[in-house]
Amino acid sequence: MNLIIDAGNTNVKLAIFKKSEIIHLETVVVDLFVEAVKKIFKEFPKIEFSIVSSVGSLSKEQMKVVAVFCDLHELSNTSKVPFKNSYASPQTLGVDRLALTTAAYYFNPHQNNLIIDAGSCVTYDMLNDFDEYLGGAISPGVQMRYKAMHEQTAKLPLLEKKELLDYIGNTTENCLHSGVVNGITLEIDGVIDLYKARFENLTVILTGGDTLFLSKRLKNTIFADSKFLLKGLNYLLEYNKH
Repeated sequence: MNLIIDAGNTNVKLAIFKKSEIIHLETVVVDLFVEAVKKIFKEFPKIEFSIVSSVGSLSKEQMKVVAVFCDLHELSNTSKVPFKNSYASPQTLGVDRLALTTAAYYFNPHQNNLIIDAGSCVTYDMLNDFDEYLGGAISPGVQMRYKAMHEQTAKLPLLEKKELLDYIGNTTENCLHSGVVNGITLEIDGVIDLYKARFENLTVILTGGDTLFLSKRLKNTIFADSKFLLKGLNYLLEYNKH
C-alpha cells in the first residue's frame, strides 16, 4: 500500500492506494495533519511507502512523522520522471505539475495531452506525442478572481461562485459572477483551441477543485478526473522506488 500526501496552502489530501486503486481518501487542515497520519497508520498498518507533494505548508517536523511509519519520498525537481522535461527552468517547475504530467503519461501514453488543473490557479501543461513536457501557462483560478476584484477595489463585494442565469448581469453581483465564470470558461476554451490548432489528436484532461463546476460549461470535449493529481503522485512514487 502507498500513502499519497498532497499538501496545499490550508488543506492536505491523504489518499491510500492499493496498487492503482484508491481505497481511502480524506482531507484535513494542515494543523491536524500529524493526528490524521497517526490514525491512518493505525487503521492501515500495511502501508509501506509514501510520497509528499507540498507547496510549503508542511514543516519538516510534520513530514518526519510519516517517515517514522514508512519509507517517505519528498517530491522535488530532482525526483525521477518518466518523460523528457524540456522546461527551460526545471528548478522552478511546481511539483504538482510534474505529477499531473506523469498521470497523463500513463493515462494516454505517446499522445498529445493538455492537462488543465483548475484550482487556486489554473495551470496548463503540455505533454506531446514524443513524451516531451513542453510547459504551458498559469492564470488566476475562480476564487482568486473573485478575491482580486474585492481586495483591489473599494466597493466590490467578495462572492462565492454560483451558476449563471444569464451572461448579461443585471446587478453588480451578477456582473461579477458573469465576469468570473464566463471569463474563465472562455479563457479555457480559447486556450484549448490554440493547442488543438498546433497539436493533432489532442486529448484534454481537466482536473482540480473546480472540475465539476467548469466541465459542464466548456464547449470542447474533455476528460474530467478530479483525482488526476493523486494518481500522478502514486505513479511517481512507484517510479522512484527503483
